Amino acid sequence: MASASSAESARWMPPDNLKLVTILSIDGGGIRGIIPATILAFLEAKLQELDGPDARIADYFDVVAGTSTGGLLTAMLTAPDTNGRPLFAAKDLARFYIKHSPKIFRQKNHIRSKIASKLRMLSGPKYDGKYLHALLRRYLGDMRLDRTLTNIVIPTFDIAYMQPTIFSTFELKHQPSKNALLSDISMSTSAAPTFFPPHYFETKDKNGRRKAFNLVDGGLAANNPTLCAMNQVSQDIILGNEHFFPMKPADYGKFMVISLGCGSNRNRRYCAKVAAKWGIFSWLIKNGTAPIVDMLNSASADMVDINLCVLFRALRSSENYLRIQYDQLTGSAGSIDDCSKENMDKLVRIGKRLLNMNVSRVDLETGRIVEVPGLGSNAEQLTRFAKQLSDERRRRQDELIYSEVGFQNLAW
Repeated sequence: MASASSAESARWMPPDNLKLVTILSIDGGGIRGIIPATILAFLEAKLQELDGPDARIADYFDVVAGTSTGGLLTAMLTAPDTNGRPLFAAKDLARFYIKHSPKIFRQKNHIRSKIASKLRMLSGPKYDGKYLHALLRRYLGDMRLDRTLTNIVIPTFDIAYMQPTIFSTFELKHQPSKNALLSDISMSTSAAPTFFPPHYFETKDKNGRRKAFNLVDGGLAANNPTLCAMNQVSQDIILGNEHFFPMKPADYGKFMVISLGCGSNRNRRYCAKVAAKWGIFSWLIKNGTAPIVDMLNSASADMVDINLCVLFRALRSSENYLRIQYDQLTGSAGSIDDCSKENMDKLVRIGKRLLNMNVSRVDLETGRIVEVPGLGSNAEQLTRFAKQLSDERRRRQDELIYSEVGFQNLAW
């Protein structure tokens, strides 16, 4: 839980001083990032009710993780401005999408242009990414991974090595070559195949050695990055803090996780007999969507959710895990690049509606998201989590003050 004045020292406190390890995770989903952005605005407002108008998401989470559009939100929430405070307040995130998405996903309305766009996707990406890249350079400038106000974890996929590359503040001590520009990391994690070109960049270590990265969308590795974040924390404890906090299975009960999805469409189902006749074009584009992308992202996100539900239940700490996902997207709302005003307004309404819906979980047998009895609405649970986050932050601040006073007395 970072402070404005000492982000580096506050980024990760000794584990013996922790009652909770707080994690925020945001899925990928293109323009549908408006949905988690709307939910984050609600959460930050609840934190401000408790701790004042200057409270920000980055002040309360030990780790913020995001993939693709979730990676963009992660950078926006944790990158410092000139005053050492988060670059964006959560209430401004959806506005950012609404303002800039029509230029990021520049589209033409007439039928001939739409047909040309689809044909162009057979030989190259749908969008050149230039506006998005310029936007990220403008806001994030020369800011690198080690400057974030709290720990972040952003997955990408390196096509040169055919393996995931995870940019994590936890790894900088052992892998300084990953201390890349936040703008390069954000461009990489959002470089969805067929939509944006892969992103290439290099980093240089203190000895002048260069490392090259050839990266695409982190959704290929982990569209739901929650487990990535938990693994990074566990690895850090094992490698650096084992003396203070020996790892035992029960210690996973210290995790408190809020995981936000970008929505999916469980109603859009396909028949094997029909799909058997599909060629490459139909798998990539069908009724305005990309079936293969939707399937990969849904499978990745749901498996993480299912595994975490089982883990937290086994540790008898289910109350420490909140997954918020909407599974009834229809029509243009299921697209990752429909940035018409009508669709973006619809996504804002979906985010607000989701707050009033009851807490739900994925049913592995049916694939449906079903309500969990007795937990109330997502808004009620977020309000409860906000109180816990506030209490944990105050507890740490009190202990820090107490330890400093004790040290001064000892020195005297």
